[in-house]
Amino acid sequence: MREPCEVWFYHLERSGLDQVLPELLEKTLQRGWRALVRAADRDRIEHLDGWLWTYRDDSFLPHGLAEEAEEARQPILLTTDLANPNKADALFLIDGAQAGPLDDFTRCVLLFDGRDDEALAQARKRWKEVKAQGLPASYWRQAERGWEKQA
Repeated sequence: MREPCEVWFYHLERSGLDQVLPELLEKTLQRGWRALVRAADRDRIEHLDGWLWTYRDDSFLPHGLAEEAEEARQPILLTTDLANPNKADALFLIDGAQAGPLDDFTRCVLLFDGRDDEALAQARKRWKEVKAQGLPASYWRQAERGWEKQA
């Protein structure tokens, strides 16, 4: 029987999503996992599509967009849809995107902007929902020396 999906909440306070997401995606690929990045709207997906190719001068993150011909082969897939066509191990939720069923994932990472009151309220609500479902949950907060697990 498969272990339940771990849900990790990342409270962004010192860095924005454009700085944090590539680092987390790199770590995901280093584990040998595939990733699915789900956003609430297409504009964010299009921005990330360009950003992940250029975020660093000496590197890029191989990825593709959902609904493209090779979506199932992508190590990182960007989408607004609830499907998991690349059979990702890790689901990254940004901008309030819905999680949908988590049965196929090993880890779900919910990133939220700590400077946005609405995003904070939504993250608190989701924390309660995850705990009520009995899923293992962790809360990570940005500190001066990096990420610190708070709960």
